[in-house]
Amino acid sequence: MTHVIVGAGPAGVIAADTLRKTDPGADVVLIGGEREPPYSRMAIPYYLTGKIAEQGTYLRSDAGHYDGAGIYYVQATVESVDAAAKNLNLAGGGSQSYDTLLIATGASPIRPPIDGLDQPGVHHCWTLADARNIVERANEGVDVVLIGAGFIACIILEALAERGVNLTVVETLDRMVPRMMNATAGNMVKRWCEGKGITVKTSTMVTALNIGTDGIEVQFDNGAAQRADLVVVATGVKSNIGFLEGSGVKMEDGIVVDERLATGVDGIFAAGDCAMGPEYGADGWRVHAIQPTAADHGRIAAMNMAGRDVCYKGSLNMNVLDTLGLVSASFGNWEGVEGGDHAEVVDEDGFRYMRLEFDGERLVGALSLGRTDNIGVLRGLIQTHVPLGGWVEKLKADPHRIVEAYVDGTQ
Repeated sequence: MTHVIVGAGPAGVIAADTLRKTDPGADVVLIGGEREPPYSRMAIPYYLTGKIAEQGTYLRSDAGHYDGAGIYYVQATVESVDAAAKNLNLAGGGSQSYDTLLIATGASPIRPPIDGLDQPGVHHCWTLADARNIVERANEGVDVVLIGAGFIACIILEALAERGVNLTVVETLDRMVPRMMNATAGNMVKRWCEGKGITVKTSTMVTALNIGTDGIEVQFDNGAAQRADLVVVATGVKSNIGFLEGSGVKMEDGIVVDERLATGVDGIFAAGDCAMGPEYGADGWRVHAIQPTAADHGRIAAMNMAGRDVCYKGSLNMNVLDTLGLVSASFGNWEGVEGGDHAEVVDEDGFRYMRLEFDGERLVGALSLGRTDNIGVLRGLIQTHVPLGGWVEKLKADPHRIVEAYVDGTQ
């Protein structure tokens, strides 16, 4: 039996380790497309700030982990999948056969429609190679423009700010972290960043990047322009699934999988940022590009590849972000549901905010800003679907009583 995993991020590495333990007699092959050992992209900001070396991003710290575990690591890129023959076609003409296959190829940065993206001094921040280029240029006092203010961009923002650069953030939409926060919370994050000396331009689009004798000219859709020594692009990601065309695997925003992380094509499973899996507490399927989901996907997919029958309960839409000391979080259906109700409390001066979303007697979504004491409570109530009964009206009057509601509802 040969288990092959394509993708050497958290989902792939956890799957490889799980397969080795669950099916000790099988061959386990892990294929990664980058020249570095398997690493975590979420650790890159710590490398940018100098808190860790490159080795600190590696998913397994011991150099001989994969050989020692009997995992055959191959540096290669998969160009296509022949599902009928159970064979992978590799770039350069090689191939790899499989009995079971896990697609854990993650995601890649979205390239916005901006002229000049491929010029020197313009970098995404997704790979270790990207990070090396940024570290070389992002020295104290240099002018940096960060395009994008989403979740990933805000993590990069903090790392750049710690390097002491003069930072301008540009976001097309009307607020920061727009896919995680509503206008009230997103604009509070903006004001917080501005208070830390960062320039934030929302409702603004970069239209072109031009290299001149004095650096990079960043042009905006309002006709204005700004000079930069470095431009970092972080405008979202998309699943790496193009190589599956013609394989028979069903794809939408990602690879559609069932509760066992199986694709419906014999022997093929998917996990992580490229998988469109069941969403906890909802009827739909979504791509949740967060590392906890990738870890769960990898482990459960591997057990099913090894012949176990393990169902995945679904991932919760959950993001927790620390932006220069301001902690924000969103859970579940934070935008609310049709016919639902909500409650909120706002402290603009204190940078504190909470909004609760209800569907009948159940809490289905929440936003929190400036607080860390209620994060576990909010997640617990949303995941467990505890009926809150009379607590719904009490929470509408005072959302701060969420801990009391949790204690009462879980006794």
